[in-house]
Parts: sequence; structure tokens; C-alpha cells
Amino acid sequence: MEAFSDGVIAIIITIMVLELKVPHSASFSALQDIWPVLLSYILSFIYIGIYWSNHHHLLQAVAHVNGKILWANLHLLFWLSLVPFASGWMGENHFENLPVVLYGFVLLMNAIAYYILVRTLIGLHGRNDALAIAIGKDIKGKISVYIYMIAIAIGFWYGWMALFLYGVVAVIWMVPDRRIEKKIILEGK
Repeated sequence: MEAFSDGVIAIIITIMVLELKVPHSASFSALQDIWPVLLSYILSFIYIGIYWSNHHHLLQAVAHVNGKILWANLHLLFWLSLVPFASGWMGENHFENLPVVLYGFVLLMNAIAYYILVRTLIGLHGRNDALAIAIGKDIKGKISVYIYMIAIAIGFWYGWMALFLYGVVAVIWMVPDRRIEKKIILEGK
């Protein structure tokens, strides 16, 4: 499951970078024309990186998987695979409100899908397992969902404010979350 997920995530990143169009002139003004697409790519690359890193740590903490977990993982990969489309639409349209809202919806669905995967893993391994203990109340995850919902609502009128809030969530998650690593080390897994 981990190798398959890594492959899909690598393809998602490849699709995003292939959507970047190289300017046909060697001037800063040529870069000014593509800055929204480039900014959208950077934000999306950070998000995909965050999911890849957390997914990797998550799977290090589990002993085995079942069919429910495989489907929960595919559910997450489905929503991750929509990031290049939403990101591209947002960047190509210079952060107009509707594309920014769609981008936020895709981010929200990624967060929900990740939550479902985590809960499915905990359901299989039990509440006393190292993973369940490490995840705890998942404050960062819950805060992220609320910020996404607020940003989506705001985005219909203030796309830039929504984009700023998506950036806030990315920063929250860029701060390393060592709960799983610490628990695995303590448990000797």
C-alpha cells in the first residue's frame, strides 16, 4: 500500500510540474505573466508533500491493513489526484473566487479522507495501539477542517483571504508533527 501510494503521489507531483509553461522570453516580465500559476504550484506542492510525509509516518505505525483500509487509502488518493486540476484552474484564472473555492473544497475533502484513513487504521488496530495514542485528539486535523470550511465560505467573496487561510493550514502542518515518530521510537517499532 505504501509503495502504491508513493507512486501515485509522485505522479500527482509530476502532473503538476508538467502543467507549468516555460516563458518564451528571458525577462522578469515573462515571469510576471505566470506568477499565479507558479504560486499555485508551490502551494500545492507543499500540500502534496505534507500529505506524503504524514502518510509515510502513518503507515510506519501500523502492523497490517485490510480491505477497508485499502479503500480508505484509495479515497485519499482520489482527492489528492484532484489537486493538480484545482491548482491549475486556480492559477490559470489568477485566483478568481470560484477556482479558489474549488481548490479549498478539494483541500477539505483531502483532510476528510485522511481523517477517514486514520480512523479506519485505528479501528483495525485498536484504541490502545501506538497509532491511536499518538494521534490522540488530533487537534491539528480538526482545526484544519474548520479553517477550510471558513475559507471556502469567505472565498466566494474574498478569494485572496481564502487563499491566505489555505496557506495558514499549510504552515500549521509544515511544523513537524512528531507524535507518531515519538510513539514508534518509544514502542520500539
